[in-house]
Amino acid sequence: MAIIDTVLDDFFWRALLGGLGVALVAGPLGCFVVWRRMAYFGDTLAHSALLGIALGFLFQLPLNLSIALTCVGLAMVLVVLGRSRGLATDTLLGILAHSALAIGLVVLSFLPDVRVDLTGYLFGDLLAMTRADLAWIYGGAVAILVLLFWLWDGLLMSTIHEELAGVEGVPVERLRVLLMLMFSLVIAVAMKIVGVLLITAMLIIPAATARRLARTPEHMVFLAMGFGMLAVAGGLMLSWQADSPAGPSVVVTAFSLFVLVYSVVRRPQH
Repeated sequence: MAIIDTVLDDFFWRALLGGLGVALVAGPLGCFVVWRRMAYFGDTLAHSALLGIALGFLFQLPLNLSIALTCVGLAMVLVVLGRSRGLATDTLLGILAHSALAIGLVVLSFLPDVRVDLTGYLFGDLLAMTRADLAWIYGGAVAILVLLFWLWDGLLMSTIHEELAGVEGVPVERLRVLLMLMFSLVIAVAMKIVGVLLITAMLIIPAATARRLARTPEHMVFLAMGFGMLAVAGGLMLSWQADSPAGPSVVVTAFSLFVLVYSVVRRPQH
């Protein structure tokens, strides 16, 4: 117990544990982002996180909870508006992404008594990780991983062929909503790691790197987790040695791994 307390009292180890927790859950969800080509959707939810921050300060709510609720709300708006077919999906995502970001900044400007370090929220503040942040990260990670394990077959089938999955009785629409909710929770817990502007990179880059090496969907998921963990560990070491911002350093490390793998490794023959 004393060893655990010592580790948790050290800011570097808290940062490492928090980053590894996010990598564990960003890996599998990032694979679905890559498979379903949902990168822009992830960006839209990430931009809405700033609105969640503003509403959290306005209504004096815990920021992680406020961000999660805002992301969930925006995801539901996307589901409802997406059914209307009045606008192309990419147009709708662009409108909501930039509107949520702008509304968040406007709301913050009307809170003169609240001093907000926007740099920390935009680019992450990994080294300021607290025990409460770790509880949020690992609580969210466990919930998402359990959900993914439970829904894996249906999610994979609807990803491969949505119409065929519907014919086979898979609840495609319900699974799409649950996937959006999981993305919302990941964004809420990952904001401390890499910030609003870089969350989608943490979802996409390790998964894209793993795709080069993977032979099965499950193999890709575990590789994505591994590359995410390497990015976190390498990014923290880079930040420690070069005194660079921790969140962007994690993303730079993930990108370096991506370039290395795609430069050296030939795509496996299936």
